[in-house]
Amino acid sequence: MHSFFLKMFYDKRDHDLISVVNSIHDSADSRALARKWYYPAFHPNGIRIMTEPRGIRAAYAVAHLLNSLEEGDVEDRIMALRLLRAEVLDTATGPMPKNTARVLLQLMKELIRAKGDQERQLSLAHDFRMAAFGKPLTIRRHLKEFRLLEMPEEWNQIAFDDHVHDANTKGRKTPTHLVMDAWIKGIRRLRVVQYHYIEPRIAAELFSAAKILEIDVRMGVEYYARYRNKYVQLVWVPRGFSDTQDYLCFLAEPAVVNMMEMGRAVSRHIRDEVMALLDRFNSEILHNINADLELEMPALSRGQFLKFVGVGQASVGHLSEFIQTQIEEALGLKLVSLKNNLDPADEQGRRKIQTWIDQADRFDIEDMVESFLASDRNQDILLPKSPQDNENLPELMRLSAPELLDRVTALRSGYRVTLNLVNLRADEVLELLYDGHGMITRLEIFNLKAYMQGDMAHLPAINTLQQTLNSGSIISLKHEVRDIISETTQYNDTDAKDRQIRLEAILNDLMTLKLYYQDTPLKSRIGSDSTGRTQKSYGMGLAVKETLPLRAQREIHHSAGHDTRRTLPLRMSVFPSKTYIPYHKDTPLHPLIYRMAYYIPGFHRLGFHMKLKWLVYSGATHMNDNGNIVTLGGLRSKQKLKLSLSDKVQKKGSRRFGWHYLDSRLKNILKVLGGLIPAFFTFALTKDFWVLAYLGAFIWFGITGVRNIIQSVLGGGGFKRSPMLRWNDYVSWDRLTDSLLFTGFSVPLLDYLVKTVALDRGFDITTTTHPVWLYVFMALANGLYLFTHNTFRGLPKVVAFGNLFRSILSIPVAIALNAVLFSILPVAGVLDANIVLQKWAAVISKASSDIVAGLLEGFVDRVTNIRLRIRDYSQKFGQILESYTKLELLFPDMKTFAVLSAPKDQKNKALAEVMELENILMLHALDLLYFWMYQPRATSGLEKFIASLSEDERHVFITSQFVLQRNREISQLFIDGILGDNFPAPLSFYLSCYPAYLKEIKKQGFT
Repeated sequence: MHSFFLKMFYDKRDHDLISVVNSIHDSADSRALARKWYYPAFHPNGIRIMTEPRGIRAAYAVAHLLNSLEEGDVEDRIMALRLLRAEVLDTATGPMPKNTARVLLQLMKELIRAKGDQERQLSLAHDFRMAAFGKPLTIRRHLKEFRLLEMPEEWNQIAFDDHVHDANTKGRKTPTHLVMDAWIKGIRRLRVVQYHYIEPRIAAELFSAAKILEIDVRMGVEYYARYRNKYVQLVWVPRGFSDTQDYLCFLAEPAVVNMMEMGRAVSRHIRDEVMALLDRFNSEILHNINADLELEMPALSRGQFLKFVGVGQASVGHLSEFIQTQIEEALGLKLVSLKNNLDPADEQGRRKIQTWIDQADRFDIEDMVESFLASDRNQDILLPKSPQDNENLPELMRLSAPELLDRVTALRSGYRVTLNLVNLRADEVLELLYDGHGMITRLEIFNLKAYMQGDMAHLPAINTLQQTLNSGSIISLKHEVRDIISETTQYNDTDAKDRQIRLEAILNDLMTLKLYYQDTPLKSRIGSDSTGRTQKSYGMGLAVKETLPLRAQREIHHSAGHDTRRTLPLRMSVFPSKTYIPYHKDTPLHPLIYRMAYYIPGFHRLGFHMKLKWLVYSGATHMNDNGNIVTLGGLRSKQKLKLSLSDKVQKKGSRRFGWHYLDSRLKNILKVLGGLIPAFFTFALTKDFWVLAYLGAFIWFGITGVRNIIQSVLGGGGFKRSPMLRWNDYVSWDRLTDSLLFTGFSVPLLDYLVKTVALDRGFDITTTTHPVWLYVFMALANGLYLFTHNTFRGLPKVVAFGNLFRSILSIPVAIALNAVLFSILPVAGVLDANIVLQKWAAVISKASSDIVAGLLEGFVDRVTNIRLRIRDYSQKFGQILESYTKLELLFPDMKTFAVLSAPKDQKNKALAEVMELENILMLHALDLLYFWMYQPRATSGLEKFIASLSEDERHVFITSQFVLQRNREISQLFIDGILGDNFPAPLSFYLSCYPAYLKEIKKQGFT
């Protein structure tokens, strides 16, 4: 019975997906595997579909991305990210393509990381397949599950993070992983901070990844500068580069190379200080931990610690996590040893072990480690904390803030310098701004990590100084500086007198300070300082609430006070900017039509689509208890050690059961039955005519089913569909069963409640008395029902209102159909046609509605499919142009197509490059062949796309298809494994279809 119950849930495809995902980890050469399966030239909607489904291809890309942590895998990570974007983002469909892509990426990440927990993997595999359909209700459920806020599909949200770290400093993630996770969260602007220097390979990876996912990325270098009796943190961001190569050339300049080498010296010095702190832990703290927890943990090794740090720069954060990890491993080993030596009959021994477990659970490892590593306990070791006059210090650590600013700003005319405000007061910021001569261009007005640690008490006063300085009013600035001076009298600093004199000097030179920021206001930066390591931070990402969808804003409001996310006491002034762009600006009649519509109320935007952009009011970010900036992440729950005497381990994600995880075929059957039962009993209990009583429900379902099938066929290809496809290949059976489920509940609504109870018995409206009003009210009731269940299912408002509109259009159709039947029935021998028509009124209204729906939705499906095909053709043609451009540059004195057909001896000077480009063009042509033969509305899409090309572009496109005639070379590519080992099906497809494809191309007149 239990086995039968389990078979009711999950599909065979779920198990297949898990097998492939896990095989990636077990493969001896995962990199070669990824390269073989993800040759970049293939389009995700092209011929690759014949070898592996989308989910498995996405699994390969994500797995390779997450597994490639070594230094030498940068190129592979970038390739994997590019292919992942193609698989998940560029081919996303449905009403929420961007959010669907975010969910698919997150699900695939979780699926790969859950290796070893097959129960959880099974649930995630099923979730991935279901989410790929893009149903809004499913996507929003997963967004909530992963604590991701819904983002606008226009992708115009103001979502950013001006201070994050990657694995090359103290973070967890490589630059590629960081960018991918930022996109999943919805971040559009990111500033990655490096410590003391920038590695060119890191910059290249970061900017390449950001370009793929279209994230605005800046890379900054954080330096420590001496200021009185402390170090302040300055982040220098060079700007004004045309592309990544330009940035790398800048890093190769001698002055920059020298500056970066000085930064490496600082990094090495700090690493030595962290090592000294590790030694102190071994000598002073370790024996106490061993005594408290009854452990025999050996001294922590420097080598193990450096291996744990990896490519990053050793930091206190690394040391904290390393110590915690080592203690937890020691506790686990201790428990295993106690269990192995325990006699099952020794109850006293069991109680002793349980007492030890309880003691270990009460021991807060994280708090203990953080308490030990606190800087006030290790002032003689930790740097940079207090400046020292020591010639052995690296040169950069001996520079004052003005000296450091002079150094970095001399390297590049375009730059931004941000002052980190952690542990700074308003008077100190004022002095630094004045001494910086305007070179400090930004204030990190809010650091989320410092805010959570309670280190931002002086922010309001600093923010007031910033706003006053940007106002340009010398009078207000004077009052503000005087207030700051009066506040400093309460501080008992050792240099209080000198500070007072310095501030008085600034007060007497306010015009100079004002001129520093007269033309370039002192702007704000807001960052999380996220590393992905601590559980006491909200993680990466911030967003302005007003720029998010209303549904996301409501979720933020309802989650106030929880750990899901937090609204910061910070307000950013943003304003919407709307631009109206005509749909068909090249149509000859459009000026006249648009001019006439402009003067008609409600139609002045006819023919235009609106593009919304949010503008940030410069300098208007200020502290406010009623803030509008929200974190995109939440606090992670504290991890338990999970020490237990029981051998049974409770896995994190056990297999889920429920409606969402039913076997797809069983679920579709239950949907049909769920709609059929209320429909059948309504007809059976209310009709006396046997046809309606026992066959009415099936007639009702038949109308809906036939309408869905015809709609899908017409939208997908119509009567000119590909010979490779049958009519049922266009039908989405999941969509069909959804329609049947909800149409079943419309029977008691329309036939009984509306037609019989309300109209007939309540208002005496029948086909005899008021046939027009009968169909009007029934159509309106049906429209409201459609609108309600469309909204419940989370469909876009356009679809919901469209179904309401379709019901209105069905009224004249129903009236006409009623009139035709009224004329025909007497001829067929029916004595009283009105009685028959009254019984069939609900069916007539339903048929009329579905006739209109079939036409409208079929047309919408057709337009959607054509739009998707044009998108596919555009992406593929861009790749073709790129290949042709390379050929043109290799052979400037020959026509490109002549190069392809020339013998090898004429191509010797660039034989390898030409052969590679020829192979790529063959792959492009195979994808286009697959589009034509298998993708819905490919013919119509290609006609429209070709019409939009110039004559030269059209010639390039057509000539590129003639490489399909080189069947020997293409066959060899298949045999060599360009699509893997499962090549017979695509090879057979190519050999059988390319002649007809080329013939059809010529027939269409494209040549």
